[in-house]
Formats: sequence, structure tokens, C-alpha cells
Amino acid sequence: MALSRNLKFVVFLACLCISFYSCKSASPKKKYIEVNGIAQGTYYRVVYEDTVMRKAEFDSLLHNFDSTFSIYIEESLISKINRNDTSVQINPEFCYFFEQSKRISAMTDGLFDITVGPLVSAWKFGPDTIEHPLPTQNQIDSILQFVGMHKINIVNGKCVKDDPRIQITGNANAQGYSSDILAQYLDSLGVENYLVDVGSEMRAKGVNAKNNIWRIGITRPEEGIDSLPIEKQSEIAIQLNNRSLATSGNYRKFFYSNGKKYAHTVNPHTGQSIPTDLLSVTVLAKECIDADAIATACMAMGVEKSKEFFNKHPEFDAVLIYSEGNSLATYKTKGVVVK
Repeated sequence: MALSRNLKFVVFLACLCISFYSCKSASPKKKYIEVNGIAQGTYYRVVYEDTVMRKAEFDSLLHNFDSTFSIYIEESLISKINRNDTSVQINPEFCYFFEQSKRISAMTDGLFDITVGPLVSAWKFGPDTIEHPLPTQNQIDSILQFVGMHKINIVNGKCVKDDPRIQITGNANAQGYSSDILAQYLDSLGVENYLVDVGSEMRAKGVNAKNNIWRIGITRPEEGIDSLPIEKQSEIAIQLNNRSLATSGNYRKFFYSNGKKYAHTVNPHTGQSIPTDLLSVTVLAKECIDADAIATACMAMGVEKSKEFFNKHPEFDAVLIYSEGNSLATYKTKGVVVK
């Protein structure tokens, strides 16, 4: 959520290249408005059928969202929880975020965990040109003592921690939740057709200005992909039909140590950086907070366990892009429509 993070690649901050193809109205009967802005250290974009420009409302909703979930705002709710401020009263938005996080954590055998932040920090993931020492096993073991969603609960409107060193981060699913918040606002106004996109975490309803289902392009997961022309970045284009979408990948966040590459996915159980054959995963779900969390967990699962997960949970769909020899392979669940 820090404003300084990669704003020069605003449209490509996440692992997704967005291809709307049809934001201009093809019929005088439909007027679509496009609103763009900055939030959570990334961009947001909302395209919707209406006659009213609502940028001020969107900015206000996202500002209020940050006042709860931004770890970069000292007086945010999540920051107060992290420094054990006993006066903090949990609001409904945080309670929903927490309960959904617990649900997805249980569903993924703990591979999604909002307390994993200190481990990720210990690995010091950053630009791919940086070399630095790896954390020692003693350092990892020390941090693991206060990592785990089972070690924190909400009791009578308060966060209760087993260990005061426990830290919560929304980096893995709060951005998706913010897309849900904007979509819910449009729903409350009776808007029938829209696409909400916060840093490539998306939620769509209805059709675009050409009366077609929204179409989204998924970026080919290769190092240096951002340097290519936009039209050459997309690996596959799919329909987003009254659902949400989020993508996670390991091809942008990594570093080298002693000539070995380490990707940014960290196993919450072991504290180790996970080598994986899965380069990117795009998840489709009813709510974007779920799609965001599951995409993160899949990077820890790898290809085969991810396939097993989606076979077990047909309410979700996914596109997995992974290494197969020297080339890329793609796996799609039955509900993915390629266009």
C-alpha cells in the first residue's frame, strides 16, 4: 500500500495485463464512464455504465479502506493491532477480512496466512538484481514462534494474540477486498454493468460498452515481460462473467544468492522460500478477496497440488501457467472461457 511501489508500471503492477478492448461506447443507448486514480500504492480503474462521474466517491471509499488496512499508515486499524494498542475496537470490515482469511487458511491447509509478513521480510525480497545473505535457520525458527493464524482470534470485538509479536498484513488479500468494496458500492446504486480493477485485482458485472462480457488478458509470466509492447505481453485472454479475478506469480519478485534464484513465496509452516514450477496462477471466484487469497496460496502449493485444490473446490476456477521443460504450459479449469 506504499505509494512509492512501482508506480511507473501502474498498469502492470500485478501479474496481469488488462485488455478491455471495448471501453468506448458502440451504441448511443449506453454511456460508460471510466474513472482512474491512485490507491494502495498502485492504480485503480473503474469502468461502469452510468451518467454520473463518481471519482470522489471511489477515492473516499479507498481512503477509508486504507484507514483500516494500510500497514503504512501509523494510525490505521491494522497498525494499531500490530503494536498491541488495547484501545482498538474491531470494525465490521476488518472482522469480515479476518474471518475470510481464516476460512481460506483452513481451506488451503494453512498455506494462506496473514501473519506470514515477518518471514517474508526476513527473506528481504526485492529487485531481482540484488544479492544478499539468506536468513539463518535460527532466525527463521525464532520468527516461526509468532507466525500462524491459529495464534490470533477476535474476541468481543478485540484482537487477541497468543504472542504480542504477531503481526498482521493484508498484502495478500486486502487489495482484492478493496475491489469488492467498490463493486458493492456500485451494486448499491443499481449499476448493472461495470468492471472494477485495483492493481489488477478485478470484479466484473454485466457487459461492456459493446454489449460483450468483459475480457481480460493474462500476462505471459516471463522475466522482462514489461519491456515488451502491450500487445505482446498477453499469454491468454479469458472472459470475466459476473465474477472476480486475481493473479499471483513468482516471475517479478525474486532475488539471487550465491547464484541461486529465490522466489518470494514463503511457506508459513517451514519459513522457507519455496521453489515452484508454478509461474503464475489466476483465480476466478465470486468475491475478489477470496480470489486474491487463493492465488497466493496456490503459489505455495505448486502445480499438482493446485490442480487437486481446484478439483476439490469447483466453486473456484483458475488458469495455471507453469514451466514444462524449456517452454510454458497452461492448465485451465472447466469454468474458464477463453476468448
